[in-house]
Amino acid sequence: MVTEEQIREYLSEYRDPFLKQDLVDAKVLKNIEIKGDVAIISLKLGFPLGQYQELLKKELTEFLNSKAPSLKVELNISWRVDAHVHPAKVKAMPNIKNIIAVASGKGGVGKSTTSVNLALALRALGANVGILDADIYGPSMPIMLGMQGKNPETIDKKSILPITSHGLQSMSIGYLVKPEQAMVWRGPMASGALQQLINDTQWKDLDYLIIDLPPGTGDIQLTMAQKIPVTAAVVVTTPQDIALADARKAVTMFNKVSVPVLGVVENMAMHTCSNCGHEEHIFGQGGGDILAKEIGVELLGSLPLSLNIREQTDAGEPTVAKEPESEITQRYLDIAQRMAAKLSLEAKDFKASFPSISIENT
Repeated sequence: MVTEEQIREYLSEYRDPFLKQDLVDAKVLKNIEIKGDVAIISLKLGFPLGQYQELLKKELTEFLNSKAPSLKVELNISWRVDAHVHPAKVKAMPNIKNIIAVASGKGGVGKSTTSVNLALALRALGANVGILDADIYGPSMPIMLGMQGKNPETIDKKSILPITSHGLQSMSIGYLVKPEQAMVWRGPMASGALQQLINDTQWKDLDYLIIDLPPGTGDIQLTMAQKIPVTAAVVVTTPQDIALADARKAVTMFNKVSVPVLGVVENMAMHTCSNCGHEEHIFGQGGGDILAKEIGVELLGSLPLSLNIREQTDAGEPTVAKEPESEITQRYLDIAQRMAAKLSLEAKDFKASFPSISIENT
């Protein structure tokens, strides 16, 4: 007979590809019950599984059968996204479990395109997701989501409802001004607008809110880090040396405000010729991997320089929504899952699970 302790030992040898840990150390093992020659094992992971749920069940069953051929295994695998602690000493926001900032040191690296596709990927995996366009001077989310010209509604004339597109809740200053209107504001005004956008929007039960930050490390970024309960960050870069140099500054900024960096996404890693299929590293090779190792985080994934990505995003139908079965979409899904799995290992905010309790003398 295989004992519970033996099964626990077997599970401690199985290293999950997304968590980069075994199932015992990652604290996803919830219960082992042995009934005769059947082991009923319950696992609960802290990130959306999507199709990986069935794949994990299959691979883990085969792994356990290789360890104990006579054992019959019944696996109960579920997932739930919990709220995690944030370093900013500000009150957690209602209806938002986790806020992930997507940043870059410089512009032109495809950060906004990456942000919207990662948000859509998390949504495709089963999570409730919102996206906030924090670029006050150059909002691009209305175009990318096909919602340009849409205006948000208000119920009480104090708060606004997010615009929903492709299953994503979204908010941007671009929904509130005319497309041709320039936001000629000083830094404090832009920072105040950002706080108002996130605080006055009636977000609905979000597992993740993705914040698409403008490039750089100025007023907007500092306001975001100090006034908004950001849980973690992801840095987008291209492989070229200039982009990597500025990406390091973005990482340094997050380190100064104690926001954990989940990893690096390398965008425009290579270009494949549409005529002959030749692959060429136009912006250099391996830069994202070098940066990730240098700052001690994971390279979450690499994305190609693709005409389709640009055309689909400009048309308001980002790749993950337009081509859900494509190879590029699979890359976005993989990056999103690695990002969410990494976040699931951070310390949880158990206070967010309980309602506020008020006690009054009567």
